[in-house]
Amino acid sequence: MTSEVPVTKVPDWVTAEMFTDVLKESVEGFSKIKSFKAESGSAAGENYVTIMLRVNIEVELEDGKEKSVSYVLKLPHQSEIYQAILKRNNIFEAERTAFSEIIPEMEKMYRDAGAYVKFGAKSYDLKGAKSEYVLLEDLAPLGFKNMNRIEGLDQVHTESALRKLSQWHAASAVRVANIGPYPEKYSIGTCTEENRPMITQMRTSTSKIFGKCCATFEDNEEYIERIVDICYKLAKPDTNEFNVLNHADFWCNNIMYSHDSFGKIKETYMVDFQMLKYGNVAQDLYYFLISSTKLEDKLSKFDYYIKFYHDNLVENLKLLKYSKPVPTLREIHIILFKYGVWGYLTAMGVMSAVLVDPTESANFDTLLSDSDEGANFKSMLYSNSRYRKHMKIILPWLLNRGAFEDI
Repeated sequence: MTSEVPVTKVPDWVTAEMFTDVLKESVEGFSKIKSFKAESGSAAGENYVTIMLRVNIEVELEDGKEKSVSYVLKLPHQSEIYQAILKRNNIFEAERTAFSEIIPEMEKMYRDAGAYVKFGAKSYDLKGAKSEYVLLEDLAPLGFKNMNRIEGLDQVHTESALRKLSQWHAASAVRVANIGPYPEKYSIGTCTEENRPMITQMRTSTSKIFGKCCATFEDNEEYIERIVDICYKLAKPDTNEFNVLNHADFWCNNIMYSHDSFGKIKETYMVDFQMLKYGNVAQDLYYFLISSTKLEDKLSKFDYYIKFYHDNLVENLKLLKYSKPVPTLREIHIILFKYGVWGYLTAMGVMSAVLVDPTESANFDTLLSDSDEGANFKSMLYSNSRYRKHMKIILPWLLNRGAFEDI
């Protein structure tokens, strides 16, 4: 899968001078900037929620040598609906908080237990920024890359991602047990009453076109009803269950891998921590396994992957001295059966974006638009043969697991 990187207008305020303090912090022996270039950092269809810029800087060091440095700068879209969503749910503030507070706290927990665990890139403050932003080190020069989303992750890469996810989940569970709950915003997420009209509008627009596609599947009437009400039911954590801080956007493009010269995975990082949501593990597990694994593994290895995840979860909970009862494999499966609708929401949602061919129409504004272009793009998401091939096996599987029964 290849796609040209689209031309993105770089805001006027993104200048070399803005990065002087960042360079002083991150480049040892920094003296001055020799050249500066900011350009689009992701191809069409590879990133929806933010504008991603890659900032390439040539610097001169104090000893006279030159060095290439690059960063990833995430910025908000400027459309009216995006800004309205951002006003109610500031994902940039949420992600900066994740990098400044949540991730360092988790990584320290592992260091204190004698283990080295790193979850993702370094982040930096950009003083004087004229809009919301997240500034990160560029992982590409360190050898990190995404795997091919259309092909799906093989078993080795799926296991590596689940291992990292189990470390994340375990640390969050131990944190809550030892220190107390995360701030309320992580329990509520986007499903507030204030947001309900907007969420309903967005879901209705998408569901109409999805329904046309879904109508050709057997037992289609079981799949389409009550989407918004179900989302709100899912939003409130049940304190009697095993809960964690879900990444809540854990799909293959938000996972980066580095490999050695033989192709063996050296490290796995998570990216995009803007949607964090406290609740049961079904959200992340369905979201990842349904959206991002190979078609031939998606259902045939589902139970195996859950056991692999559970084995690693238990190992990390014990390492971090979890003070509450460790969930059994059976309890994890019960949660997955109870909240099986997460599988449906994933298949209807992010999986369609994972499987669609690269196109210039694949962007946030088109996805939410009621225009002809928006309708055509959503039709492309749901009617292409690749997506339909996945859905023909996933929907009956979910139905047979009771995923559409009331929670």
